[in-house]
Amino acid sequence: MGFFDKIREGLKKTRDNISGQITQMVNSFTKIDEDLFEELEELLVMGDVGVNTAGYICDQLRKKIKEKGITDPSLIMGELKAIVAEMLQGDDTLHISTKPSIILVIGVNGVGKTTTIGKLASRLKGEGRSVILGAADTFRAAAIEQLEVWAGRAGVPLIKHKEGADPAAVVFDTIAAAKARNCDVIICDTAGRLHNKKNLMDELGKISRVIDRELPGCDRETLLVLDAATGQNAVNQAKEFQSAAGITGIVLTKLDGTPKGGVVLPIKQDLGLPVKFIGVGEQVDDLQPFDAAAFADALFDNQVDDTPAFAEDREQAELEAAAQGEEEQQEEEVLSQESLLSDIDAMLEEQPEEEPAEDQPEKKKRRFWPFGRKRDEE
Repeated sequence: MGFFDKIREGLKKTRDNISGQITQMVNSFTKIDEDLFEELEELLVMGDVGVNTAGYICDQLRKKIKEKGITDPSLIMGELKAIVAEMLQGDDTLHISTKPSIILVIGVNGVGKTTTIGKLASRLKGEGRSVILGAADTFRAAAIEQLEVWAGRAGVPLIKHKEGADPAAVVFDTIAAAKARNCDVIICDTAGRLHNKKNLMDELGKISRVIDRELPGCDRETLLVLDAATGQNAVNQAKEFQSAAGITGIVLTKLDGTPKGGVVLPIKQDLGLPVKFIGVGEQVDDLQPFDAAAFADALFDNQVDDTPAFAEDREQAELEAAAQGEEEQQEEEVLSQESLLSDIDAMLEEQPEEEPAEDQPEKKKRRFWPFGRKRDEE
């Protein structure tokens, strides 16, 4: 399955929830008026796009329609797709050109932070980079063990301390190991909580000072992992972490299991944070780099699936449907024959029995008596 196919299938629930409903709504209108825009804005808000972003999209759509003199509602979807693609454009690349570069990964418990680190490590290794992991989220139970499992899957080394150790000390040792092994990229699992901004700031500040001292001038990314299924709550998390941790990009996970993928739009529009990766499945290669144009295409693409897997499924479904149709037709033919035979039997049963031959002349004679009598009377 190709890059676009993964994103397209991963966004199926979101596409059905947002663009599918918008398409149905637009097709119910014969002209473009304020009623259409009001319904569009409502559908966008319900799709977790957010009130501010939904209003912005509708305003931009009004301008486009006025500029181009569009009067046909069916042309709205193309303009909407272009607006969304333009909104999502930005610096969505990962800046890791120095050797080593460092990536700090932040996120609350349950968003898929550890899984994301493992998939990212595997992806970078597949690109030919040497990667080392640092287990600096030392306060969450089993976080170190989980990261160790993913390090094994990705085939990359892991630097760890015991649970409850100083996160900055883990980062220090990871940097030292990366220098000794001439690694390209360091990925550190950091704070997994946001119960107290001051504690978070203190912890990240200490880690930052270690990096500045040990790797001056290195490329540094601070990625916040968010669960797309939490919808607007993910936006609130991003606001809190942004104010506390200097986020450089977002990793949006679990897009394949939720209709709330529209949350990408307010994250970019309201917070100005670029989405750098999206998770569209559970496999190691299902962490995909974010591409604004591909995302917009997949979000508003309501065509029939043409990927080999879906084509095979459709072909099988068509064969089964054809077989079922033939079976139903045969059943109908049998029922029709049985019905015809039943009708014939009923007709035969209702037909009166013929009278004996000797009585027939007499009966025939009686039938003509009235006419004979009438002539006699005349």
